[in-house]
Amino acid sequence: MRAVWYEANGAAEDVLRIGELPDPEPPPGYVRVRVAVSGVNPRDVKRRSGVGGRTMTEPLVIPGDDGAGVIDRVGSGVSDARLGERVWVHSATFSGPSGTCAEFVVVPASHALTLPENADFGVGACLGVPALTAYRCVHADGPVDGSYVLVTGGAGAVGHYAIEFAKHAGATVIATASTPEKQKSARAAGADLVVDYRDPGAAERITAFTGPAGVHRIVDVDFGANLDLSLAVIAVNGTIATYSSNSRPDPILPFYSLMRRSITVRTVLVFQTPERELAAATSAVSRLLSDGSLTHPIAVRLPLDQAAKAHNLVESGKVIGKVLIHI
Repeated sequence: MRAVWYEANGAAEDVLRIGELPDPEPPPGYVRVRVAVSGVNPRDVKRRSGVGGRTMTEPLVIPGDDGAGVIDRVGSGVSDARLGERVWVHSATFSGPSGTCAEFVVVPASHALTLPENADFGVGACLGVPALTAYRCVHADGPVDGSYVLVTGGAGAVGHYAIEFAKHAGATVIATASTPEKQKSARAAGADLVVDYRDPGAAERITAFTGPAGVHRIVDVDFGANLDLSLAVIAVNGTIATYSSNSRPDPILPFYSLMRRSITVRTVLVFQTPERELAAATSAVSRLLSDGSLTHPIAVRLPLDQAAKAHNLVESGKVIGKVLIHI
């Protein structure tokens, strides 16, 4: 099969290789998907670059957790009825080194979800890690109907889906974003108020909007960097559900400020979501996808031989929307 891979950490243009690798075969309980489109996530570029102390644990890694395509082989224990099924794939590299940036990927059958006919493969490749992370952040701590939800980084892939999930669940949503383009994107996703987090008056604008109650749930893109803002606006018994802390990997926790308002801090890694909750998330995402209730901003589509460019675009943090690689 034709694939992209790397054998050492480093810059995309230095370590990513494109060529032929053996076709994989699905073991029991797995399916093989002929990949049409692979989605590039920040995790892919962080793992490849070695940022944050990441090191190679396998001799060869094919990047890509998310993608979409058609099941063409099944392992024992998986019904032959799934052959030919259009699917979206998530978490491909969590349990092994072979991801979706290849003509074929092998994943557990439960990680290949039916892609409705109204969604093309590009849409399917947008989902995976961003959508499931967003769903977990919004819903892990109970209903949000009638609540105020703050989504920091509202123009990012996770932030975009978090805004939409919260709105569909009956919440009033506030988002933070920096540039006018990113603010426009957050509004397009459905945010009721968008605030520039760099504005010294950001907290005052948010509390003026929510009133004394404050924000009941925060979906947070950078826990350490946003902690002061979060503490300024969060409600008593509120929850901060965070999936990253890149700017301050080891933030100092103001224990008593959190305790006195009984604040819950939930860290979210979609790969560690309990199976029952993960199944509920994938089911909900699939239902909203079938209903046409979700939007999927796509920044750029590139061919396989431009995988390094795709990684560099994601690494830059300047693109708004998903970067896709067509296999």
